[in-house]
Amino acid sequence: MSLSVTLGLCGLFLGLGVFCGWRGARPFDPRRGPRLIPYRFLMVLCGAVALYLLAHVVNLLGVTTGR
Repeated sequence: MSLSVTLGLCGLFLGLGVFCGWRGARPFDPRRGPRLIPYRFLMVLCGAVALYLLAHVVNLLGVTTGR
């Protein structure tokens, strides 16, 4: 992937992670029923993917990570 695509995806996953963190932190409303989307798990997953993409950006910039 090119640098612009990687940065775009990194921004997308960071934004989605922030949104899921906001939704997951809202108080439970028993009148509306159970939450059907695991927002906290999705927040952690988006953070992990964003960290992976950040390492890819660093590799694209010429820094060697790994062996």
